[in-house]
Amino acid sequence: MIELPSTHLILHHYFNPNPTLHTNEIKIESAIVVGVNTPKQTVPIDESLAELEQLVFTSGAISKKRFIQNLEHPQPKTYVGKGKLEEIKQYVLKNNIDLVIFDDELTPAQVRNIETEIENTKILSRTHLILDIFATNAKTAQAKTQVELAQSIFMLPRLTGLWTHLSKQKGGIGMKGPGEKEIETDRRVLRDKIALLKTKLQDIEKIGYTQRKSRDGVFRCALVGYTNVGKSTVMNLLSRSDVLVENKLFATLDATVRKVVLPHPEDIGAMVPLLLSDTVGFIRKLPTLLIESFKSTLAEAMETDLLIHVVDISNPAFEQQMMSVKEILHEIGASNKPELIVFNKIDAFKESDDDDFFVGSTGLTIEQFEKSWIAKEIAPAVFISATNNSNIEKLRATIVEMLLKQKMAR
Repeated sequence: MIELPSTHLILHHYFNPNPTLHTNEIKIESAIVVGVNTPKQTVPIDESLAELEQLVFTSGAISKKRFIQNLEHPQPKTYVGKGKLEEIKQYVLKNNIDLVIFDDELTPAQVRNIETEIENTKILSRTHLILDIFATNAKTAQAKTQVELAQSIFMLPRLTGLWTHLSKQKGGIGMKGPGEKEIETDRRVLRDKIALLKTKLQDIEKIGYTQRKSRDGVFRCALVGYTNVGKSTVMNLLSRSDVLVENKLFATLDATVRKVVLPHPEDIGAMVPLLLSDTVGFIRKLPTLLIESFKSTLAEAMETDLLIHVVDISNPAFEQQMMSVKEILHEIGASNKPELIVFNKIDAFKESDDDDFFVGSTGLTIEQFEKSWIAKEIAPAVFISATNNSNIEKLRATIVEMLLKQKMAR
């Protein structure tokens, strides 16, 4: 009887198949990013690739160049056209590029076809890169299980070309994963592993549900928002805690819960206790399999009394980021929750020529922000600078007011 190997081995070799790479050997890999600009694209291609480059930076690589092709739709065989693929190939060979990263999901066939043209170079998609970053940042048992489940689901349809992929013995970014170094693989083993991981997450979710039920009677607030907008900094300000703050995407994966006590707006000396949770950041094109895997973590947002939606107002694409967050909240069943919009980083806000704020002014005060079209169209909203500790008292007061109004309405 042949004993089938653990899928830890499968995942490790798919995400990190280089047995010769020593752990103390640090290599900064070079990358190029590739995107297709189609008429149906809702986000400007430059913005989408800028975000992909930020993902590359978060993973520890350096992006050297962008390649963009205007097409009606991505090519079924190689994502980009033959001419563009040849241009990419020549640049990779000339500049010794380690990674070619595509802005959209690639089919297994597209990966194989591109690898045939561009040999000895790792071909990754945005999903693959995000999974790699999640694998790097997963610290707790729950996060590691969630990431392993997402990796397993992602890998299942890609087993066909696995041995060809492994024969190149590539390592580094895009190849991280739990497990050992030796591998044999089988679809049935991987499916069994997926079922096991789902059961394990259900057990973890039951424990989390029990913990959340024990908090009944206490106000609960959840910080949500696009990745890297300052949620953890806001968390630290409100709770006086020391949650990790890092200028990288997906620095926070686990829902961190802290007890917060805020002053009552009317009853002098009285305090209002609440539980504040920080959740994983959202991003455009966040893989559905990750949303499914992290639903137990996002349960804090689904069962909260108040969603505190943090927005980086200094980002020119903040409106699109808000829409992405709204879409994911709808997908997890939390779109009907009371919501407070917190526009963060007002200190870093810069006007552009097409801004409808106060064109010509050298800097905007909080009062000017509160009179802008944003405050009029999106209510309730608070404008702050978490870095400079600006308008934080207004934020605290608004949170308490909204919670007390809910209590009176019950």
